Amino acid sequence: MDLATVIGLLAAFGLMVSAIMQGSSLMIFIDVASLTIVVGGTIGTALVHFPFGDILGAFKVARHAFFHKAQSPVDTIEKLITYAGKARKEGILSLQSVMNEIDDDFFLKGLQMAVDGQEPEALKDMLEKEIEYVMERHDKGAEIFATFAAYSPAMGMIGTLIGLVQMLQNMNDPSSIGPAMAVALLTTFYGAVIANVVATPISGKLKLRSGSEVLNKTLVTEGMKAILEGENPRLMEQRLHAFVAPKERQSNFG
Repeated sequence: MDLATVIGLLAAFGLMVSAIMQGSSLMIFIDVASLTIVVGGTIGTALVHFPFGDILGAFKVARHAFFHKAQSPVDTIEKLITYAGKARKEGILSLQSVMNEIDDDFFLKGLQMAVDGQEPEALKDMLEKEIEYVMERHDKGAEIFATFAAYSPAMGMIGTLIGLVQMLQNMNDPSSIGPAMAVALLTTFYGAVIANVVATPISGKLKLRSGSEVLNKTLVTEGMKAILEGENPRLMEQRLHAFVAPKERQSNFG
């Protein structure tokens, strides 16, 4: 579980609830009709924008914002250098024995293709194509949550306008104006919260997760190609280090 995401959401909602409780009851900020307009309207307009399957897929992709096993590029490079040395000494088929050490499906696929005798360029082309599909899925998920962030404040404003119209229809009863205005403004509140506390941060986190995952897959692709070509592990390490920040580079050769 990603603690930063969980702590961030708990802190944001916790501070809002704390501020509300200091001045009033939390219950006056709960209105089912307003929440229905904002949530239902946001999802409805998103369904006009995207196919139904993409919306469902976005919620599945959103799990990466909460549950994500980080893969260190430094660890990936270290494994690739180790496997490169093993392949040079014992042959490419020796990599069959290290497959049980890999828990990443993409890395495992690259190793299997290498052991099966795939040509370096063909291996790189196939793995790069898979990276493109991964990026497409992740980008679409982030885009859908960015769309939620754009539509939810608009739906909140629409709900507020509905409430104001209904309030103006009852101007003959001054005692109803205050409560009606409060309910009307709640839709704007819900829209702002959904956009700025939930949808936009999740969209941003998904983009970061996608970038990290693509980096590791790119390292695997370049590394496996170099292993098949029999490249010197030292030179291979220098080439792969170009993908990471200088402070994160750790050499296996001292």
